[in-house]
Amino acid sequence: MSVFEGIKIIDLTQALSGPFTSTMLGDQGADIIKIEVPGIGDNSRAWGPPFVNGVSSYFISVNRNKKSVTLNLKDERGKEIFFKLVRDADVVLENFRPGVTMRLGIDYESVKKVNPKIVYASISGFGQDGPYMKRPGYDQVIQGMCGIMSITGEKGGEPVKVGLPVTDIASGMFAAFGVAGSLYRRQITGKGDHIDISMLDCMVSWLTFQAGRYFATGEVAEKMGSAHPLIVPYQAFNTKDIFINIAAGSDKLWQILCDVMEKPEWKDDKVMKTNDDRVKNRAIVVPMMEEVLMTRSGDEWLEKLTAAGVPCGPINTIDRVLTDEHVLFREMVQEFDHPVIGKFKHTGIPVKYKEDPGSLRIPPAVLGEHTREVLEELGYSAEEIDEFEKEKII
Repeated sequence: MSVFEGIKIIDLTQALSGPFTSTMLGDQGADIIKIEVPGIGDNSRAWGPPFVNGVSSYFISVNRNKKSVTLNLKDERGKEIFFKLVRDADVVLENFRPGVTMRLGIDYESVKKVNPKIVYASISGFGQDGPYMKRPGYDQVIQGMCGIMSITGEKGGEPVKVGLPVTDIASGMFAAFGVAGSLYRRQITGKGDHIDISMLDCMVSWLTFQAGRYFATGEVAEKMGSAHPLIVPYQAFNTKDIFINIAAGSDKLWQILCDVMEKPEWKDDKVMKTNDDRVKNRAIVVPMMEEVLMTRSGDEWLEKLTAAGVPCGPINTIDRVLTDEHVLFREMVQEFDHPVIGKFKHTGIPVKYKEDPGSLRIPPAVLGEHTREVLEELGYSAEEIDEFEKEKII
């Protein structure tokens, strides 16, 4: 039995943060009903190129294991259908800007009247209260506001954002964690809850040791490229042909690294004997290492370092990651059959339970693909559904 098998989730989200949440839950067996605007759908259906046979690859990447139902929530009859769905649901997910669900009449308090045990998760840029609550939350903006862009990039260079929308992904993961926790507590207390997820909150929590460093010393972190502010060597290094990562996170690993680099005298050198020494003398240690590393190819060094147990690795491009033997062995690339584009590949499921590792059951749905099926399950007749379609309620 899958972890969330039997859990019914009404998913009002779009773009990335909320769909990432419902994908995580759907992968582990939850029944996800994705509510979309008739004729338009999730905004990300239009995001591209690339499109494959007219289908957005962006949308496909985060919308598997969901049924698509189109519903006009601005119409009273559409809301009536929504509340019928909610009546026996376990979870409602939404990532509207704060205030929108209240205007539509589908906010937590309204849903709670119909289903007192509902777990209702709201994801927004800045949360459901506070001075910034009304601001639109976009990854680009929040990566800047949370401090990440101030410490990403080369020293003295322009601010650089992470190459993935990490604020959306983080908030999606925290929301899934919150939903799982609330469902567990509901089993004990019988009570649901309203989960308030702020993208900014999530990213502030990610500051971890950088925040701790500031609290301890008042020191404000700066950009350091690939280097670590508190550990040396722990960064990308150039070799004869490519850059590689070396992460000697302890003095013992440093000593092993010295032997691999055929520089045993470095182990007792006062300039670099301990990590504290190496951090203080970074400007001396790193160039000395690179001078040695430039004498051989990256693959040669990776082979030697790996054999000795020194943490290291290549800096892969996306194509190399998705064809890597270990990634493939771990089933992190899987294949689906889609009704429009045929066979296509998808990233796999990272949470692997021994008893039931989850599954990719439903390909990303065509807009409204399951509307008729779901409404029939609610008891609506074919004639009523036809009328809803004619009136653009679905």
